[in-house]
Amino acid sequence: MFSVHSAGAVSRHSEQRNLFADRGCCRRQSHYLYIGHDISGSPVSVDVGMCRSHCISQRINSYQPGLRGLSKHSSMLDFLRNKKLQDRQIESPLLSGAARSCPLDSLCEPTRVHVERLLLFEGFREVEVIETCQCNTSPKECLRLPALKTFFPDSPLEFTVDVGKCSNPSHVEDGLFCAPTKFDSVLIKSPNGAEVVQTLENCEMKEPCYRISYVEYYYEIIYNSAGDREERLKEIDVGRCLGSCSIGNRCLLRDSHSGEKCLVWAEGTSSRCVPDQYNTHTFKSRSGPIRTVFAIEKCKCKN
Repeated sequence: MFSVHSAGAVSRHSEQRNLFADRGCCRRQSHYLYIGHDISGSPVSVDVGMCRSHCISQRINSYQPGLRGLSKHSSMLDFLRNKKLQDRQIESPLLSGAARSCPLDSLCEPTRVHVERLLLFEGFREVEVIETCQCNTSPKECLRLPALKTFFPDSPLEFTVDVGKCSNPSHVEDGLFCAPTKFDSVLIKSPNGAEVVQTLENCEMKEPCYRISYVEYYYEIIYNSAGDREERLKEIDVGRCLGSCSIGNRCLLRDSHSGEKCLVWAEGTSSRCVPDQYNTHTFKSRSGPIRTVFAIEKCKCKN
């Protein structure tokens, strides 16, 4: 479990938090995700869960028997019918001005997540499943926050890692975002040997498409003033491009009851965050030939 409450925030909103706790608004809601077919050919859907940003009625909070048709043994037709019914029920309280599940300076966020590995017809797929939710104070700064993720749950190899996440400041200027900029890795045991889990170390304010540092090492051969051959380690920050690129508002038709819901989207060209400028590093390698390494200097969104 983790929480990013400050002492002041807890005391200042204690009365509000008790009210929210009594309502039980910030809690896990069922959210089924269709992920494909298993090796028998049956459709597979997983209750990955979601943390509600608004309170919803008890009728929707309680999981209805009619929605159990979303199990992996249901037909695709039943799955689509039940999904459509569930989506309508979920949207209805938001259209009627439902109350927030947390105070204005807080977000209803997952406090516990585990990874499920499912064998599908196309191969294994990992799915993150939310277990519990709570109201967490939303920092105004760009910070690295804890995010606990459990691997191989309910097994002798169960292991929890703080993979980290970036905060989401609500008031951001100049189109900047709180984005991950530095990563690390952790080795965990699995039934088939060690596996690498990527963790987040640092977050900074960045544009949607940005460059991060990515260092590579090489052996470089040089000759000193006496003409003797020497070998030294060469470090090159080749960089990587991260982020996403907005393709603009492509909504052609919006719901008459809710201007936020789009009914028809236009087909558009995809845009990717890719290298835009680079430097060239040329040196004599240990094996003999001249080697050239390109290093990214700047990233840009391109079609």
